[in-house]
Amino acid sequence: MLKKLVIRNYALIDEVEIDFGGGLSIITGQTGAGKSIMLGALGLLRGERADTKAIADRASKTVVEATFLTDVTDPETGESGPGELIVRREISPTGRSRAFIQDSPVTLTSLGDCTSALLDIHSQHANLSLNSKDGQLDIIDAMAENAAFLTDYRADFKKYVGLRTRIRQLRELKARNIEKRGIIRIQLEALNKLKPKKGEQQEVERRFEMLSEADEIREQMSGAYEALAGDQDSAMTGVRLAVGCLESFNLEAVDPTPEEESLIARLNSIYIELKDIAYTIEQLGESVESSPTLLAHTGARMRAYYEAVKSMGVDTGDDLVDLRDRLEAQLHMLDGDDDESRELEQEARSLAKVLKDKAEHLTRRRREAADKFSRNLTERAVPLGLANLRFAVAIKEGKLTTDGQDNVEFLCSFNKNGEMLPMSATASGGELSRLTLSIKSLMAEKMNMPTVIFDEIDTGVSGEIADKMGQMMTRMAEKIQIITITHLPQVAAKGVRHYKVYKQDTDLRTVSSVCEISGNERVMEIAGMLSGERLTEAALSAAQELLRNERNIK
Repeated sequence: MLKKLVIRNYALIDEVEIDFGGGLSIITGQTGAGKSIMLGALGLLRGERADTKAIADRASKTVVEATFLTDVTDPETGESGPGELIVRREISPTGRSRAFIQDSPVTLTSLGDCTSALLDIHSQHANLSLNSKDGQLDIIDAMAENAAFLTDYRADFKKYVGLRTRIRQLRELKARNIEKRGIIRIQLEALNKLKPKKGEQQEVERRFEMLSEADEIREQMSGAYEALAGDQDSAMTGVRLAVGCLESFNLEAVDPTPEEESLIARLNSIYIELKDIAYTIEQLGESVESSPTLLAHTGARMRAYYEAVKSMGVDTGDDLVDLRDRLEAQLHMLDGDDDESRELEQEARSLAKVLKDKAEHLTRRRREAADKFSRNLTERAVPLGLANLRFAVAIKEGKLTTDGQDNVEFLCSFNKNGEMLPMSATASGGELSRLTLSIKSLMAEKMNMPTVIFDEIDTGVSGEIADKMGQMMTRMAEKIQIITITHLPQVAAKGVRHYKVYKQDTDLRTVSSVCEISGNERVMEIAGMLSGERLTEAALSAAQELLRNERNIK
């Protein structure tokens, strides 16, 4: 519910502050007094484009602020409950626009989304929500009480869309991977033919170096053996001679160290080590082969590794083993895409059948609700001077969407035997307004509607029809807040609150103001609506009678 509206420095308004209440509120005033200015200000809160020409005082900014009573969420606890929601729009003289919700800066889109959910402004020639097929579908769903069914359907539809998206991705991936599979198989064929092993490249390189220099290696190994263990002038012979020399006299007289650390003991240890080294050298020398055939085979294996490392773009032979494992895993994954696609296709087909069944259920409920809605709407609208009205809801089945399979369109004709056409294309302004009022009166009974502002929706009617339109607004106001801008005294008399928009001259310019009126002021305002600028006793009496009748009715 709109609780308060504040407008500063906008068009003819210096500053107004209006406190609203529940039920039916009436706004009246002479043509040009500024009623449209209020709607323009509310439009700014709905995110509409700002015009700097509307800034009256170029030294100050324009401010429009509204306070709503609605459910709000506590930012600290996250809990939701009844509270006040304050939205504000500021426009500087330079044209810069700023928007706020609860004093926090937001985008204009966010501001518009917020206020559109709280405020529905209906003017005689513009009501996009009712003229759009999506808006009309929402109305029929509300009449059919389809909320729970739609929630269930949309959950499955979201899952279905996800499945189709994944299937499409797999198909695209498969198309891209046809060439990739071929490349991987060629690489794997080459690697499987090579059969690389960890550490083999290093071993092959070592063996190749040994085989390439076998004769020289054996010669040098033999020389090393002779130097250590040969018959003459060898290291072992020298050590044996040194031990003999030291054993020829009492060494303790010169070297008093313990026996195990004596020079003789140390030389004997060296002799044993030299003997072991010499034996090892002899064995290694005998193991060195000189084979041109083996050399050629080893060289070919080594070159095969070098070529594979270069062609596969890796650093070592060990990397070839890792690459082969990765390629095998990739090929397995790519081959598995077909299995996943088949499984997803089957799941999508099954879910599509479920969705189709649920969509058809929604269609049946919508058709039943549409028939009832058409009958009820006609019953309400015909007494408003639409004697030849024919109204129908066309429901055509199409492809599955997030809302089901139905395309909904309101069709009507206001002339006898006239062609049924879309609602937005067939009615005159006055006829469309009365039909819209009837639609919204039905919506108010079924939907959680926001505050509704009617801008002269009763234009072009009078007398008994005006009274019936006022009664319809009164019934709507029992469930939601209704604010009506009107020129009809029959409607104005039905309001719980009455606000007058008027112009007055100051020393500098003409300004518009708004005030709530009651008692004698309200009698005079309604009398003026009956008789014009010159109030007559008959008009005053009629105004009093209108207000008295409405009080008695209430």
